[in-house]
Amino acid sequence: MTANLLTEDQRDCLQEIANVAMGQSADHLARLLGVFVVLSIPTVSLLTPNDIAMTLQSLQHEGDDDQELAGVCQGFIGGGIAGEALLIFNGTDYRDLATLLRYDASAGASARSELLMDTTNVLGGACLHGIARQLDTHFSLGPPTLLGEHFNITETLQKREINWQNALVIEINYTIEDHKVNCDLLLVISENCIDGLLEKLNYLID
Repeated sequence: MTANLLTEDQRDCLQEIANVAMGQSADHLARLLGVFVVLSIPTVSLLTPNDIAMTLQSLQHEGDDDQELAGVCQGFIGGGIAGEALLIFNGTDYRDLATLLRYDASAGASARSELLMDTTNVLGGACLHGIARQLDTHFSLGPPTLLGEHFNITETLQKREINWQNALVIEINYTIEDHKVNCDLLLVISENCIDGLLEKLNYLID
């Protein structure tokens, strides 16, 4: 699916960069929390906004029906590259996550929102900085924004202003062993923001 945007060499290079970065971010999380983090193999795809909504919808269906779905987005820009990270929590017990991050597990909704955004800062930030280091650049990260909790992903994305037809999407799944914590990180770079990335990938390949 990435043929119209990436060559096979570019796709393989980006997948390896994502693999290294996610390993670094998982190691950072593991050391911070004293846990073992299970990772998926990162996938690199070219998706339309509808494709992304369907992908997220499928994550919602894969989650535990007894647990609410929550999403956080965080923009990033640097080195001619811009995009946003979407961290989707599904099948996550927030009391378990709160305990790991030393939050009050019985705290209210505002504290839980802060917990989700802090997790995004730690996990998404570490992964993005890991990618930036390998590309010999620096990403500035915007403040994380809560998309919602127990929400309809398709409706939420439809309400957002989207001015692109296709985006390069890197998807990574994180699960914390022996804890009910599962999340998917999607790094979304729209077609009108991808030239800087391709330039850096070509430099690494050459």
